[in-house]
Amino acid sequence: MSSTNTRLGILLMVATTFVFAVQDGISRHLAGEYNVFMVTMIRYWFFAAFVIAIASRKAGGVRAAARTTQPLLQSFRALLLITEICVLVFAFTRLGLVESHAIFAGYPLLIAALSGPVLGETVGWKRWSAIAVGFVGILIILQPGVGVFKPLAVLPVLSALMFALYGLLTRYVARKDSAATSFFWTGTVGSVAMTLIGMWFWEPMSAGDWIWMATLCVTGALGHFLLIKCYEVAEASAVQPFAYLQLVFASAIGIMAFGETVRLNVAIGAGIIVSAGLFTLWRERQNA
Repeated sequence: MSSTNTRLGILLMVATTFVFAVQDGISRHLAGEYNVFMVTMIRYWFFAAFVIAIASRKAGGVRAAARTTQPLLQSFRALLLITEICVLVFAFTRLGLVESHAIFAGYPLLIAALSGPVLGETVGWKRWSAIAVGFVGILIILQPGVGVFKPLAVLPVLSALMFALYGLLTRYVARKDSAATSFFWTGTVGSVAMTLIGMWFWEPMSAGDWIWMATLCVTGALGHFLLIKCYEVAEASAVQPFAYLQLVFASAIGIMAFGETVRLNVAIGAGIIVSAGLFTLWRERQNA
């Protein structure tokens, strides 16, 4: 059983969002120059080597880290994450960081909506109302039925759904498995799966981009470890609203590094989504 430490969980979530935002900026650059599958594959090679190195230093070694009574759930988590990463990074190259993250910011609301069936948490009608309002914000960003609507804008929505489920499953498996075990399965299964796909899309990479690739590998491993630890020490519904900081960090990177702009409907929609998420946090504290 995992202990609950909400304050530590919040700090871990803030750190996670910053690391992930930096990672997303690097991913946008590399995926704009090279194939998404290849970039993700190389990142996962480092990730797998990192988790194996950590596991080998702990008592029981790799065998202890790999031991789980939930192999199917752990494998599904890993496959879900690599799919989510590929979809979102592709969206970065087509929509940019600002718009992609404005839509992706709805994933904490999805976690709140799914926390009942997945984790057995209670979601009252007021939180359901906030979730509905949040989805109105997503619709404002997507502008369905308007001539400027981009079908590719659906990609961040799909990515948000997958990431929400990944986060909830991470919390669920933490009831029986340690963070080290979840970390091990995430890296190894994901690496094998991405290699089977990415090896068909290999491209030569410049020396300068290999430096960026190395940085991406480090941020990838660090970010996922922080996320696993976050869900191990705190309730998903308590820390999720702080995940909205990734929207702020990633948007700043998109504007400063890639010259992106913030359209009015994106700003309004993102504001509604964040407000709805913060309301779910307030309701969680009221219920507690």
